[in-house]
Amino acid sequence: MDDLRRQAQPGAATDAPDSASLRKIPRTDQLLADPRLAVAQRRLGRDLVKAAIGRAQARARNAEITPEQVAEAAVAELPASAASLTPVINATGVLVHTNLGRAPLSEAARDALTVAAGTCDVEFDLGSGGRARQRGAGVTASLLRAVPGAAAAGVVNNNAAALVLAATALAAGREIIISRGELIEIGDRFRLPDLLTSTGARLKEVGTTNRTSIDDYQQAITGDTGFILKVHPSNYRVEGFTSEAAVRELAPLGVTVVHDIGSGLLAPHPLLPGEPDATTSLAHGANLVTASGDKLLGGPQAGLLLGDEPLVRRLLRHPLARALRVDKLTLAALEATVSGPLPPVARSLSADPRLLSERAERVSATLAAHHVLASVVTTQAAVGGGGAPGVTLPSAAIAVPESLAAPLRHGQAVRGGAAPAVVGRVEKGRLLLDLRSVDPADDDRLAAAVLAASAARQPG
Repeated sequence: MDDLRRQAQPGAATDAPDSASLRKIPRTDQLLADPRLAVAQRRLGRDLVKAAIGRAQARARNAEITPEQVAEAAVAELPASAASLTPVINATGVLVHTNLGRAPLSEAARDALTVAAGTCDVEFDLGSGGRARQRGAGVTASLLRAVPGAAAAGVVNNNAAALVLAATALAAGREIIISRGELIEIGDRFRLPDLLTSTGARLKEVGTTNRTSIDDYQQAITGDTGFILKVHPSNYRVEGFTSEAAVRELAPLGVTVVHDIGSGLLAPHPLLPGEPDATTSLAHGANLVTASGDKLLGGPQAGLLLGDEPLVRRLLRHPLARALRVDKLTLAALEATVSGPLPPVARSLSADPRLLSERAERVSATLAAHHVLASVVTTQAAVGGGGAPGVTLPSAAIAVPESLAAPLRHGQAVRGGAAPAVVGRVEKGRLLLDLRSVDPADDDRLAAAVLAASAARQPG
């Protein structure tokens, strides 16, 4: 018992549990019969509920709570869902935040996910009662409507997969001509040259880091050329003494031109004049455009294939395409994103700075009314997610004490599922909650989360 007494923490319910108190700790089977925990088993599963019970029992054994408090503590320990992912309000000012799951889906896409989550006609023709002729016909049709210049469209599981499929189907054992200035590396040490050469293709690098001309490409073409690859350096800019060959210059060379536009713009955007888009690239003569679905397009993770019909068909009929196939959830969410209302990323990108300031004033006033130190500051947001490097967007943020950063991310309210996590950015000793990356419908939830985090830090 001396050991138990030494393990008791300050503020414990008792100085140390004696053997009689330990015997009073409810057994697991008794706790599983508690109506609240019985209901939780149907929602979360028996294992997660038992784990929560075990943590509560351990607290009683450590004299942090009394045996009579174990059931209540077990209920408090229950996770919000059976998955370990936590909902997060992205207040970083980075619209497409890779660490936060990139693009948040629209309500239309979320509704489509709910429909597709059950049994659905993903490969079944309800009219004929037989197998559907084309899997994902709906999303293909939506992409072709959005990009009329594409004769055909296909979807794989991400943009890297689209490039792997193109390299495997068109250039295995052959050469891919690419500018040295476009041999990119993105997050987590992912390097494009490694990806391409893993397919059995050989890279023929042309030009220099800062300057590559159309003559460089032309002189590199041989009978062994699989295709020319044009890559948008979506997470950096090279400035100064630079030049590059545009797609419209490459198209007349008589070789297949594949253009990786990266961030997924389907058409030009007035705020992003330097960002390539699928419509323009195809109009300028690209044979195949690849792009991501979960960046500027604002949909789920996916790799888009848009271009010449024989070329896209060749890729989709390659054996590797089966391994890169997307599931019904992706097909549903992507179709709803392309065909439905503007997704959150597009709305955030075009948000009026004046309206952002008004929202920030309202949230700040709510916080101040509850004695939370808050003020409105002018900020600069960014696209993020490997899109529009160097482009900044005027925004407004609520500045709160930096000490709230941790409880907003992982405080008790967040761990218990009572509040979403909130992630902002720390600047000059303040936590900035940038509203350009926050959906207006989440303003009240953001304020409530800040109030909960502030209250948890108050003494007593």
